[in-house]
Amino acid sequence: MFDTILIANRGEIACRVIRSAQAMGLRCVAVHSDVDAGAAHVAMADTAISLGGAAPADSYLRGDAIIAAAEATGAQAIHPGYGFLSENPDFVEAVEAAGLTFIGPSAKAIRAMGLKDAAKALMEKAGVPVVPGYHGEDQDPARLAQEAERIGYPVMIKAVAGGGGKGMRLVERPEEFADALASAQSEARGAFGNDAVLVEKFVQQPRHIEVQVFGDGNRAVHLFERDCSLQRRHQKVIEEAPAPGMTPQMRAAMGEAAVRAAEAIGYSGAGTVEFIVDGSGGLRSDGFWFMEMNTRLQVEHPVTEAITGVDLVEWQIRVAAGEPLPARQEDLRINGHAFEARLYAEDVPKGFLPATGRLSHLKFPEGVRADSGVRAGDEISPWYDPMIAKLIVHGPTRDVALKRLARAIETCEVAGTVTNLAFLGRLARHAGFAAGEVDTGLIARDIDALTAVPEVSDAVVAEAALALLGLLGPGDAVQGVHLWTPVDRKFDLEQGETAHAATVEVLSRDQRRVTVNGSQILATRVDGQWRFDGQAGHGCITTGHDVTVFADYGQRFTMVDPLERALDASGGSDLVEAPMPGLVRMVTARVGEAVTRGDRLAVLEAMKMEHALQAPRDGIVAEVLVAEGDQVAAGAAVIRLEEETDAPEV
Repeated sequence: MFDTILIANRGEIACRVIRSAQAMGLRCVAVHSDVDAGAAHVAMADTAISLGGAAPADSYLRGDAIIAAAEATGAQAIHPGYGFLSENPDFVEAVEAAGLTFIGPSAKAIRAMGLKDAAKALMEKAGVPVVPGYHGEDQDPARLAQEAERIGYPVMIKAVAGGGGKGMRLVERPEEFADALASAQSEARGAFGNDAVLVEKFVQQPRHIEVQVFGDGNRAVHLFERDCSLQRRHQKVIEEAPAPGMTPQMRAAMGEAAVRAAEAIGYSGAGTVEFIVDGSGGLRSDGFWFMEMNTRLQVEHPVTEAITGVDLVEWQIRVAAGEPLPARQEDLRINGHAFEARLYAEDVPKGFLPATGRLSHLKFPEGVRADSGVRAGDEISPWYDPMIAKLIVHGPTRDVALKRLARAIETCEVAGTVTNLAFLGRLARHAGFAAGEVDTGLIARDIDALTAVPEVSDAVVAEAALALLGLLGPGDAVQGVHLWTPVDRKFDLEQGETAHAATVEVLSRDQRRVTVNGSQILATRVDGQWRFDGQAGHGCITTGHDVTVFADYGQRFTMVDPLERALDASGGSDLVEAPMPGLVRMVTARVGEAVTRGDRLAVLEAMKMEHALQAPRDGIVAEVLVAEGDQVAAGAAVIRLEEETDAPEV
């Protein structure tokens, strides 16, 4: 067994690996970028080494620097986590060439599953069912269109080197194929340096069910399935284990197919075999097909741990150290049901726009497993994925576990940035999801209801108003009271796009009257606790001119500065600004050209996603203020349109 391992990752997965490794008595080495020097995973580790700049290419993707850090600290093995270098076979070979152990599969196994078309051909030989499609080398557009006709519409175009939903296009009619193909190839070329695609039959009511496998290079076992069908733009949102509606016959068939897939490539360590399942007529043993194999630990592995009682990271370390599989297939059992929800810093009403900000407050519910790589006071960086935490719950039944998930989401407290908590909460209480009617199109079908801005009560606004004025404190001093005469203060609060007018009157040390949008709320302090029209307050956190009230999944308000409002109204309407810090990936606007509202003027890359900056109105481009490759701050001017002029009189 090793005595020291290096974790070549950051965030919640680095923290997760460190916890298990230290529980095994191992010394842990963290690596970090410049901006992560004070990160949670660095604080948890026994020692830490800096890799360089903030960008992954300058830090977490520097395999040579990571290997040098392992050698300098006496680490005998490297755990890659997921993402970054976890599925890079060249890195695996470099690690082994340095005399170190890679805690994961061999470079050969990673290469075997790295390209979707080759992987599917390999799976066919191993007797694993695959989706009807074309995985050939001939990439001529005419040939691909011909194959799409043979397969039958609708079809899915996928980048062979793809992942994360990039290079994927759904095509429902033949006349749409050429444009969709060009778009998918362009995106694949930019994301992976490889524009080759495959074409597959699109399953009409698809479910995404994956099987956790584990091998020691000689034999493999499966640890049952996870349902990952709740997705938005091919990104998983809530995962669960086991899959609802799963039959013993289908579980056995899928498990055996996944084990065949792992053993066909001599797999060692934790891996996931992903299947697309036809859910239109219930789960059937002949209704699932291989999609791909992820040759690493998955983000959603905690739900498998919850129902099996297995620590997958401990298993990874033991097998990498040369131990055999810790269990036989017959030793593994399913206990209850588990869910995982991914909590992100993102602005859901604005199209799930990734957000930044300092976490002024972060508190997870008791009794809930929260895998997180950030703490209160940490900054959500624009350089990396904006995940705050994964909330994992377990229960004896699916119904109980889902109720626990809904409650966990409701009672999670985050302040300092916008989050997707309300979106997750609505999903957890979605009637169809509760009934097990799950498929990958559920979120898209109900997106308006799931992303609607919640209506906030006047009492919540009143609590925010008092907090912003410092009138909820425990002391006897009361701001705004002169002698024995009550005084009032009028001001506006903004909650996203909604404005609230508030008037606060201090009646006594323990009473305030707040008028919100014309309605009066009486706030009274009883036994040290504030009540609003008799109802208990929710609690809140104030930072400067912002306050977050922990009601309705966290409602954030800002006190409006009249001077700033006047300045904002006086100009700036001709500017297109960066909504967040990022890299200017593309500029399509040209000085002097006419644009129409909604036209794409530039593309900003931030937090591993691309965001189109669009023309706010019809007009003429006056200035292009950035160049491709520029790094810009949030609010930076990118494009300026010519000022609008009054139409001539006639």
